[in-house]
Amino acid sequence: MKVQDLMTREVMTVAPTTSLRDAAALLARSGISGMPVVTETNELAGVFSEGDIVVKTGAELPRNRLLGWLLESDLGLEDKIRAHTVGEAMSAPPVTIGPTRPVHEAARLMIAENVNRLPVVDKGKLVGIVTRADIVRAFTRSDSEIVHEIREDVLRGAFWLDPGRVKVTVADGEVTLRGDVETEADREMLPRSVAQVPGVVSVVAELSCRSKPALTH
Repeated sequence: MKVQDLMTREVMTVAPTTSLRDAAALLARSGISGMPVVTETNELAGVFSEGDIVVKTGAELPRNRLLGWLLESDLGLEDKIRAHTVGEAMSAPPVTIGPTRPVHEAARLMIAENVNRLPVVDKGKLVGIVTRADIVRAFTRSDSEIVHEIREDVLRGAFWLDPGRVKVTVADGEVTLRGDVETEADREMLPRSVAQVPGVVSVVAELSCRSKPALTH
């Protein structure tokens, strides 16, 4: 499953020149915690979130400017506190992902960057957004959907295997693989690839290998 299969294509956005008050009102009315910031040509400039409003509302400038610089220079805190527009308060550059990237890659990126959403960008243009909630929904797919993806995207697409060589059964997200693969590397990597399919809880692999390692003397 790829990001484009999950992402929301109709994305609520805001312009860099939008005032903080108007942007905050838009978040409140829409019941969302953040949104991409795009230019007039739909190029992604950053991400604006509730956290940017909280910083503006609750923080204060350090009285000791040297101490403030030492503590906050990497965070751009002073810029956010002084901000009047979205462009001045937003987080940039944004963490993004491409539409054809696998869903497990989006999940890893969200964890690594501690973000709840990823703008989806294609050739510099915003084409959608994927959230943690989208990934959670993907995890609830039916067993038959999981079997189909394993056969088509993993066995046939990634490993160039005839799906008939490996029997795939799934019960409540628990996958069992039985059959044979070409190489020892395939036997090792196939269960790992299957484990990354959204909805898979566990993988049991009973696989034999057609190619035997060469004997060394």
